Amino acid sequence: MEIKPGIGISTLLFDTSMQEAEKVFGKADEVVKLDEIEDFQSTVWHYWEQGFSLFFDEQNKQAFCCVEIDNTLTEMWEKKIFDLNEKQIIELFKSKGINRHETEMQQWGEKRLSFDDVNIDFYFERNKLISINYGKISVNEPVLILSN
Repeated sequence: MEIKPGIGISTLLFDTSMQEAEKVFGKADEVVKLDEIEDFQSTVWHYWEQGFSLFFDEQNKQAFCCVEIDNTLTEMWEKKIFDLNEKQIIELFKSKGINRHETEMQQWGEKRLSFDDVNIDFYFERNKLISINYGKISVNEPVLILSN
């Protein structure tokens, strides 16, 4: 599994159809409709055994728009991203020319490291990376990353 910030996951590109996603990853273990966020409805395909979830934007012809990953074997830029700590992730992004980031403690106790320029969030618990949320980059719409 490979994270491609702003592009997609492995060979699945953002804005592709559910049919394309099924060709790449097969049938989801669970399908859920999310509609509790005003002006944003999404269908989520959970792949529990493989450690990721795909989000499809209901208002954009159910196009693939976001992914959440907790699979510790996932790679990004040829690095096993879950083996890196917060400082190493910041340095990795800097090496790619992405310098702006912010951190915030979440109400539920996790620390979030965000790189808004590429629409990606890293969540840490006790200084260990536990999940990554990222989505397509949109210049005309507000950034929205959903967490389970």
